[in-house]
Amino acid sequence: MPGDLSPVIAAATRWLLTAFPAAAGAMNYALAEAQARQAAAVAAALRYPTTLDIELLNLVGPGGSDRLESLTGADQHNMEEAEESWRTWVDETVVSWAANLLTDPCLAATAEAALSATEHGAGSAGGPRRLTIPSPRDHQAAPLLRHPDLLSPINGFPRAPGRLRTGGQLDHDRLAAVRGNHSTAVAAAARLRSGCPAASW
Repeated sequence: MPGDLSPVIAAATRWLLTAFPAAAGAMNYALAEAQARQAAAVAAALRYPTTLDIELLNLVGPGGSDRLESLTGADQHNMEEAEESWRTWVDETVVSWAANLLTDPCLAATAEAALSATEHGAGSAGGPRRLTIPSPRDHQAAPLLRHPDLLSPINGFPRAPGRLRTGGQLDHDRLAAVRGNHSTAVAAAARLRSGCPAASW
């Protein structure tokens, strides 16, 4: 897991599971949580690719979950209350990118490969096999979390340029902006497949 990003990853995971609950049963919840956490870890590492980015995050904070909840029609929460304070660590961009990764295995593979160009390094978010090669059991455990139509209100955030592809292909300029290094982004992109179709349902 990317160092010092644990609060953001945990908050994004919790928000996704709260907004898009797992199927009934403890095993389903555990599988859905694993998928959400993997997506959040990869998204957070790309959103905050350097030590400086993480230091700035700790200085100004990630922004909270208010806008996400307004987009999904969820109840608003008082984040000053102790039981809701975790929502202050929700980064709407991390959640948006995680939603994209959960609904597009090809994009998830692209994102995983791009981790090598960050200071976190390749494999820093673990082996996100549940993102890149999700099984039928993964989909059964998290049908809402995996459904692109349900996640569409949050996976195209105006503030989230990190849709790592445009029109089905990797968007070099946007990925470079996320990671802050255009030449590295292009080098990483060259190793990846292009023209990946969106996940089908």
